[in-house]
Amino acid sequence: MRNRRPPAAPTARPRRDPRRASASATPATHAGTAPRHGLARVLSKAGLCSRTEAARWIGEGRVTVDGRTINNPEFPIIDGRHVVRVDGQPLDAPRRLHIALNKPRGLVTTAQDEQGRDTVYRCFDGAGLPWLAPVGRLDKASEGLLLFSNDPQWAARLTDPSTGPDKTYHVQIDAIPDAAQLAALCTGVDDDGEFLRARQARLLRSGDKTAWLEVVLEEGRNRHIRRLLAAFDINVLRLVRVGIGRLPLGTLAKGAWRELEPHELDLLTATADVAVADT
Repeated sequence: MRNRRPPAAPTARPRRDPRRASASATPATHAGTAPRHGLARVLSKAGLCSRTEAARWIGEGRVTVDGRTINNPEFPIIDGRHVVRVDGQPLDAPRRLHIALNKPRGLVTTAQDEQGRDTVYRCFDGAGLPWLAPVGRLDKASEGLLLFSNDPQWAARLTDPSTGPDKTYHVQIDAIPDAAQLAALCTGVDDDGEFLRARQARLLRSGDKTAWLEVVLEEGRNRHIRRLLAAFDINVLRLVRVGIGRLPLGTLAKGAWRELEPHELDLLTATADVAVADT
């Protein structure tokens, strides 16, 4: 009779201590097709802060999901299934604000500047406003109408080249352009692989050596007007954005801001609708 070995005893699997589970770990996949987004993006889309600032809040332990402190900015949040709190407060979206600022020359359009330069947010000091993001940009040497909002969807619609409104600028230059040069600005040029053109360019007034132009852009690339004029050996002395779509800068004082009226939001929305219809 053949001797048979006794069956091997089953190897015990170590039990996982649930207390050691990291709060920053990614939760198991839920059934269904509910949209999910990273935690930092959820805070940003709620209009509470920028995504960068949201990541900082999360890293500081200020954000909880279903009662647990989360330290991972990419922690997936499923719509309708998670309760998110910041500093113990529920994630209630603040009232949507849409602000027009007459940006002064010399300010940088950013929340924090690595070089320590003054930013456009200096104009809001002491106002007690919620977090607002610039809707588009104006470079440091430019001035005029600049929009801000804590409504990401509205901002994205205005800044999308396919749906956003035209921008109108008054530009002082160090030359007196003729009709051919104005037409050439609308024909456009290639500048380091980027095609730059104006939708419209007309002479407003001129002196002995300088002139003011009105230039309309369909979309604004980095230093668009300055680079376009430089291609024709024309230098910009002053650049002021005087309108976005049908919304004018008006009489808003330099450095001052105001909340947009409902009919002004309609003007911008109507402009966007026209842009969509024309595509």
